Order: sequence, then C-alpha cells, then structure tokens
Amino acid sequence: MRRRALLIAGPTASGKSAAALMLARRFDATIVNADSMQVYRDLRVLTARPSEADEAVAPHALFGTVDGAINHSVGLWLADARREAARVFAEGRPLLFVGGTGLYFRALTEGLSDIPEVPAPVRARIRAAAEGRPTPDLHAQLAKDDPETASRLRPSDRQRVLRALEVFAATGQPLAAFQGARGAPFLETGEWAGLFLAPERAALSAAIDARFDAMLRAGALDEAAALAARRLDPALPVMRAHGVRPLIAHLAGRFSLEEAAARAKLETRQYAKRQFTWARHQMRGFEWVAPKAAVEAGARALAALAVNSRNDAASPW
Repeated sequence: MRRRALLIAGPTASGKSAAALMLARRFDATIVNADSMQVYRDLRVLTARPSEADEAVAPHALFGTVDGAINHSVGLWLADARREAARVFAEGRPLLFVGGTGLYFRALTEGLSDIPEVPAPVRARIRAAAEGRPTPDLHAQLAKDDPETASRLRPSDRQRVLRALEVFAATGQPLAAFQGARGAPFLETGEWAGLFLAPERAALSAAIDARFDAMLRAGALDEAAALAARRLDPALPVMRAHGVRPLIAHLAGRFSLEEAAARAKLETRQYAKRQFTWARHQMRGFEWVAPKAAVEAGARALAALAVNSRNDAASPW
C-alpha cells in the first residue's frame, strides 16, 4: 500500500485551502483538516472552513465533524486522521493534511506525548472550581503544582492551564512528566513532505483584515449569536476561535461592531505571529514557500513521494 501525504501548514489566511484544492484536483487527493478550530460544526464562517462548493470539487475529511460542546484534543483528532488515512491509502491515493495547528502536524510526524486521559469527573471538578476565577490566578495555582509546565505557558492561556491542572489532579504528576515520552509517528520519513506557506507580513495582515470583513458579510455575527445562545463553558476550545469573544461581547452591548472587528483582527494577527514562531522552532522538515509558489512546490513534493514509493516497492529488501 502506497502511503503519500503532503502536509500544508502556514499562518491563518495564507492561502493554504486554495493551494490544497488545486493540488487535490490535480492528484486525485483527499484533503484532511489539520486545524483545531475547523473541526467544529458550529463555526463554518468564523473558522474559514472550506465552502460547500469547495467540498464538491474534491473529497474533504474532518471538517465540521465535532460539536462545539466537546473538548476536542489532538489525540482524538489523530485517531480520526489515522482512520481517514487508512481508507485513502488503501485506495492508492495521496492525502493532503491542511491547516494551521502545528501540534497536529507534529503528532503526525513525531508521535504524540503519552498523556493519560483525564476522567470526566475530574475534568468537571477542575472546570467547576475554575469558573469565575481569572486565568492568571489559575496559572499561579499551576505554578505551585507544576512549576515546569507553568513556566512554558502564558498566564492568559486558559485552555492549556486548565489542561495541566486536570492532568495533575488526575495523576498527581506534572504534565511535563508525560511530555517526554512519545508514541511512534503515524507518518514515517519518506512517506510525507511538508510545506509552510510564508507570506510577507504586510500582505498577511491585509489578508487577515480583508477576510474578517468578508466573514462579517457572510454571516459571522449570526454564527456568533447562535454559539452564544448555547451557553457553553467559555473554556471550551470552540469559544476561543478568533472573533468569537469580541463578537459575543458586541452582541451583549459591550463593544460596537467596529470595535469588535478591530479586536478580532488584532487577535488573529497575534495568532499568526505565534504560528510563525512555532514553525521556526518546531516544524522540522518543512519547506518554507511563498503562497504563490505553493502549488508547484506541492506538485514536486508529491511527485517525489511517488517515485520514492515505487522504488521502495521494487526493492528486494
């Protein structure tokens, strides 16, 4: 069975989906979501999920499959991705993993840290105790229980702080104690190639702003209103999608729409900056390319993987 996967990463609004769609058509490939927010069915517009028209052009998988009330994780995503990959690889077709979540790509190519699953009652207890408490206070608590992990997390990163508190409560051990041990990677060397789309910063900022304006015209405010009506735990990942909190604050009368949009654009630009930082330090083996060169670079990479696959199949060893 030939296993060929092209991993297309890059900051938000860098053109990953458009490049993937062109490559999928050229190589009869399936596009698999590798973005932690595009898994949620609640937010098609605000997470820039592929449109129904795009999904009709080429097979797409793991987009909008998870309810927003679920605290989805990289482990759950990887299990789903492995099932999709097994099906597509069995058909002899390539996969395109596309998204902006660096941890998903690292799980594919380097394996996943062996962190125990936190029992639901423990998670519920930690979340209930954290309700109403400022995130810096929770970070200070983590610094007492697990100073090593706390030193790696921003005091404002509520989701990851809560995750570390949950692991400590469930196991009595710091999260850092589990992060050194990794399972085997799903994709081995020679089975994958990676591209990181790296636009010029000024162009990226302009694209982020223009895209959010387009989201507002496409119904982002209605999407935020529907999500707010569900009254989900604010610490859930879906509630941290860019634009959600500012738009919900606008709907509650705390901001004008203009102010909410400005805040959403700013937090998206800040996230893009962090994506560049992650890629520089964590995404080994990825080729950095300009967005306009992504399709041809991807075509070359897929062709090279096909050659490697044929050579491996012909080898007597």
